[in-house]
Amino acid sequence: MELRDYVNILRRWWWLILIPPLIVGAYGLLTYRAPGVTYSGAVRYTVGQPAGLAETVGYDPNYYRWLTSEYIASGVKDWARGGEFTRLVSAELAARGVEIPAGALRGAMAADNVRSMLTVYVTWPDPAQAIAILDAATAVLQTHNAEVFPQLGGLAAAIVPLDPAAVGPISPGLRSRLDLPLKVALALAVGAGLALAAHYLDPFVRERRELEAMGLTVIGEVPRK
Repeated sequence: MELRDYVNILRRWWWLILIPPLIVGAYGLLTYRAPGVTYSGAVRYTVGQPAGLAETVGYDPNYYRWLTSEYIASGVKDWARGGEFTRLVSAELAARGVEIPAGALRGAMAADNVRSMLTVYVTWPDPAQAIAILDAATAVLQTHNAEVFPQLGGLAAAIVPLDPAAVGPISPGLRSRLDLPLKVALALAVGAGLALAAHYLDPFVRERRELEAMGLTVIGEVPRK
Protein backbone atom coordinates (compact mmCIF):
# COMPACT_ATOMS: atom_id res chain seq x y z
CA MET A 1 0.00 0.00 0.00
CA GLU A 2 0.99 3.60 -0.54
CA LEU A 3 1.42 6.13 2.22
CA ARG A 4 -1.90 7.77 1.39
CA ASP A 5 -3.61 4.43 1.92
CA TYR A 6 -2.32 4.28 5.47
CA VAL A 7 -3.39 7.89 6.04
CA ASN A 8 -6.89 7.07 4.80
CA ILE A 9 -7.06 4.05 7.08
CA LEU A 10 -6.09 6.14 10.10
CA ARG A 11 -8.58 8.85 9.17
CA ARG A 12 -11.36 6.30 8.73
CA TRP A 13 -10.72 4.53 12.03
CA TRP A 14 -9.62 7.54 14.09
CA TRP A 15 -12.19 6.80 16.81
CA LEU A 16 -10.79 3.30 17.27
CA ILE A 17 -7.25 4.70 17.54
CA LEU A 18 -8.28 7.09 20.32
CA ILE A 19 -10.04 4.53 22.53
CA PRO A 20 -6.91 2.92 24.11
CA PRO A 21 -5.08 6.20 24.94
CA LEU A 22 -8.26 7.73 26.32
CA ILE A 23 -8.82 4.74 28.60
CA VAL A 24 -5.18 4.67 29.73
CA GLY A 25 -5.05 8.43 30.20
CA ALA A 26 -8.29 8.55 32.18
CA TYR A 27 -7.23 5.67 34.41
CA GLY A 28 -3.81 7.23 34.92
CA LEU A 29 -5.29 10.59 35.92
CA LEU A 30 -7.80 9.00 38.29
CA THR A 31 -5.15 6.91 40.03
CA TYR A 32 -2.33 9.49 39.87
CA ARG A 33 -0.45 10.15 43.06
CA ALA A 34 2.19 12.83 43.10
CA PRO A 35 5.59 11.39 44.03
CA GLY A 36 6.59 12.23 47.57
CA VAL A 37 9.54 14.46 48.33
CA THR A 38 12.74 12.49 48.81
CA TYR A 39 15.80 13.79 50.64
CA SER A 40 19.40 12.96 49.94
CA GLY A 41 22.56 13.67 51.90
CA ALA A 42 26.14 12.57 52.28
CA VAL A 43 29.05 12.78 54.69
CA ARG A 44 32.70 12.70 53.64
CA TYR A 45 35.37 11.15 55.81
CA THR A 46 39.13 11.05 55.83
CA VAL A 47 40.46 7.62 56.64
CA GLY A 48 43.84 6.92 58.19
CA GLN A 49 45.70 4.03 59.73
CA PRO A 50 45.58 3.49 63.49
CA ALA A 51 48.02 5.59 65.46
CA GLY A 52 49.60 2.51 67.09
CA LEU A 53 50.19 0.61 63.85
CA ALA A 54 53.83 -0.36 63.35
CA GLU A 55 55.73 1.93 60.99
CA THR A 56 57.62 0.59 58.00
CA VAL A 57 61.36 0.82 58.58
CA GLY A 58 63.73 2.04 55.89
CA TYR A 59 61.14 3.76 53.68
CA ASP A 60 59.32 7.08 53.65
CA PRO A 61 56.71 6.64 56.42
CA ASN A 62 54.43 9.37 55.05
CA TYR A 63 54.12 7.60 51.71
CA TYR A 64 53.08 4.35 53.36
CA ARG A 65 50.65 6.14 55.67
CA TRP A 66 48.85 7.51 52.62
CA LEU A 67 48.99 4.17 50.82
CA THR A 68 47.64 2.33 53.86
CA SER A 69 44.82 4.84 54.24
CA GLU A 70 43.75 4.20 50.64
CA TYR A 71 43.54 0.45 51.28
CA ILE A 72 41.59 1.06 54.49
CA ALA A 73 39.17 3.48 52.77
CA SER A 74 38.51 0.93 50.02
CA GLY A 75 37.86 -1.79 52.59
CA VAL A 76 35.55 0.45 54.64
CA LYS A 77 33.61 1.30 51.48
CA ASP A 78 33.01 -2.40 50.78
CA TRP A 79 31.98 -2.94 54.39
CA ALA A 80 29.55 0.02 54.28
CA ARG A 81 27.85 -1.53 51.24
CA GLY A 82 27.02 -4.78 53.02
CA GLY A 83 24.19 -6.02 55.15
CA GLU A 84 26.19 -6.25 58.37
CA PHE A 85 26.92 -2.54 58.26
CA THR A 86 23.26 -1.64 57.83
CA ARG A 87 22.39 -4.00 60.69
CA LEU A 88 24.83 -2.14 62.93
CA VAL A 89 23.44 1.22 61.80
CA SER A 90 19.91 -0.01 62.52
CA ALA A 91 20.99 -1.11 66.00
CA GLU A 92 22.67 2.25 66.59
CA LEU A 93 19.51 4.06 65.53
CA ALA A 94 17.42 1.88 67.84
CA ALA A 95 19.71 2.81 70.72
CA ARG A 96 18.96 6.44 69.91
CA GLY A 97 15.20 5.86 69.79
CA VAL A 98 14.80 5.68 66.00
CA GLU A 99 13.38 2.41 64.71
CA ILE A 100 14.40 1.70 61.10
CA PRO A 101 14.85 -1.91 59.96
CA ALA A 102 18.15 -2.90 58.38
CA GLY A 103 16.39 -4.07 55.22
CA ALA A 104 15.08 -0.56 54.56
CA LEU A 105 18.52 0.93 55.10
CA ARG A 106 20.12 -1.51 52.66
CA GLY A 107 18.43 0.14 49.70
CA ALA A 108 18.76 3.68 51.05
CA MET A 109 22.50 3.82 51.75
CA ALA A 110 25.52 3.81 49.47
CA ALA A 111 29.25 4.36 49.84
CA ASP A 112 32.18 5.23 47.64
CA ASN A 113 35.79 6.27 48.02
CA VAL A 114 38.41 8.20 46.10
CA ARG A 115 41.86 7.28 47.39
CA SER A 116 41.73 7.85 51.16
CA MET A 117 38.47 9.85 51.05
CA LEU A 118 35.29 7.95 51.94
CA THR A 119 31.74 9.18 51.26
CA VAL A 120 28.55 7.69 52.67
CA TYR A 121 25.25 8.60 50.99
CA VAL A 122 21.66 8.24 52.13
CA THR A 123 18.34 8.77 50.34
CA TRP A 124 15.29 8.87 52.60
CA PRO A 125 11.77 10.38 52.65
CA ASP A 126 12.15 11.98 56.11
CA PRO A 127 14.91 14.63 56.47
CA ALA A 128 15.28 14.27 60.24
CA GLN A 129 15.64 10.50 59.96
CA ALA A 130 18.09 10.90 57.08
CA ILE A 131 20.36 13.01 59.30
CA ALA A 132 19.96 10.47 62.11
CA ILE A 133 21.00 7.68 59.69
CA LEU A 134 24.15 9.56 58.69
CA ASP A 135 25.02 10.26 62.33
CA ALA A 136 24.51 6.61 63.21
CA ALA A 137 26.65 5.57 60.23
CA THR A 138 29.45 7.81 61.50
CA ALA A 139 29.26 6.22 64.94
CA VAL A 140 29.37 2.71 63.46
CA LEU A 141 32.30 3.55 61.21
CA GLN A 142 34.32 4.93 64.10
CA THR A 143 33.51 2.35 66.76
CA HIS A 144 33.21 -0.96 64.87
CA ASN A 145 35.89 -0.86 62.20
CA ALA A 146 38.45 -2.59 64.44
CA GLU A 147 36.10 -5.60 64.69
CA VAL A 148 35.76 -5.85 60.91
CA PHE A 149 39.40 -5.53 59.86
CA PRO A 150 41.71 -7.97 61.68
CA GLN A 151 44.56 -6.60 59.54
CA LEU A 152 44.66 -3.62 61.90
CA GLY A 153 45.65 -5.83 64.82
CA GLY A 154 42.68 -4.89 66.96
CA LEU A 155 43.29 -1.17 66.59
CA ALA A 156 40.62 1.20 65.26
CA ALA A 157 41.30 3.06 62.04
CA ALA A 158 41.02 6.83 62.22
CA ILE A 159 37.79 7.82 60.45
CA VAL A 160 37.12 11.55 60.72
CA PRO A 161 33.98 13.19 59.26
CA LEU A 162 34.71 16.31 57.22
CA ASP A 163 31.14 17.54 56.96
CA PRO A 164 28.22 17.78 59.35
CA ALA A 165 25.31 15.55 58.36
CA ALA A 166 23.02 17.58 56.09
CA VAL A 167 20.32 16.62 53.61
CA GLY A 168 18.31 18.36 50.92
CA PRO A 169 15.29 17.55 48.72
CA ILE A 170 15.80 15.94 45.33
CA SER A 171 13.47 16.19 42.35
CA PRO A 172 11.43 13.16 41.24
CA GLY A 173 13.19 10.87 38.82
CA LEU A 174 12.67 11.11 35.07
CA ARG A 175 10.91 7.76 35.04
CA SER A 176 8.16 8.91 37.40
CA ARG A 177 7.60 12.09 35.35
CA LEU A 178 7.39 10.26 32.02
CA ASP A 179 5.45 7.23 33.21
CA LEU A 180 1.97 8.40 32.18
CA PRO A 181 3.00 10.01 28.84
CA LEU A 182 4.85 6.84 27.85
CA LYS A 183 1.83 4.69 28.69
CA VAL A 184 -0.44 6.97 26.63
CA ALA A 185 2.00 6.85 23.69
CA LEU A 186 2.08 3.05 23.89
CA ALA A 187 -1.74 2.95 24.00
CA LEU A 188 -1.81 5.20 20.92
CA ALA A 189 0.41 2.71 19.10
CA VAL A 190 -1.96 -0.07 20.17
CA GLY A 191 -4.85 1.98 18.79
CA ALA A 192 -3.06 2.34 15.45
CA GLY A 193 -2.61 -1.43 15.38
CA LEU A 194 -6.31 -1.90 16.07
CA ALA A 195 -7.12 0.43 13.18
CA LEU A 196 -4.98 -1.62 10.79
CA ALA A 197 -6.58 -4.83 12.06
CA ALA A 198 -10.04 -3.34 11.61
CA HIS A 199 -9.20 -2.35 8.04
CA TYR A 200 -7.93 -5.86 7.30
CA LEU A 201 -11.12 -7.45 8.66
CA ASP A 202 -13.46 -4.84 7.15
CA PRO A 203 -15.72 -6.67 4.62
CA PHE A 204 -16.88 -3.47 2.87
CA VAL A 205 -15.42 -1.86 -0.24
CA ARG A 206 -14.96 1.83 0.41
CA GLU A 207 -12.94 3.11 -2.58
CA ARG A 208 -12.86 2.32 -6.26
CA ARG A 209 -9.13 1.72 -6.08
CA GLU A 210 -9.81 -1.34 -3.96
CA LEU A 211 -11.87 -2.87 -6.75
CA GLU A 212 -9.38 -1.86 -9.42
CA ALA A 213 -6.61 -3.51 -7.38
CA MET A 214 -8.60 -6.78 -7.69
CA GLY A 215 -8.76 -6.42 -11.49
CA LEU A 216 -12.40 -5.26 -11.64
CA THR A 217 -13.58 -2.42 -13.83
CA VAL A 218 -15.61 0.27 -12.11
CA ILE A 219 -18.36 1.65 -14.36
CA GLY A 220 -19.93 4.00 -11.85
CA GLU A 221 -19.91 5.35 -8.29
CA VAL A 222 -22.61 6.52 -5.92
CA PRO A 223 -21.32 9.78 -4.41
CA ARG A 224 -21.58 10.51 -0.76
CA LYS A 225 -24.43 12.76 0.24
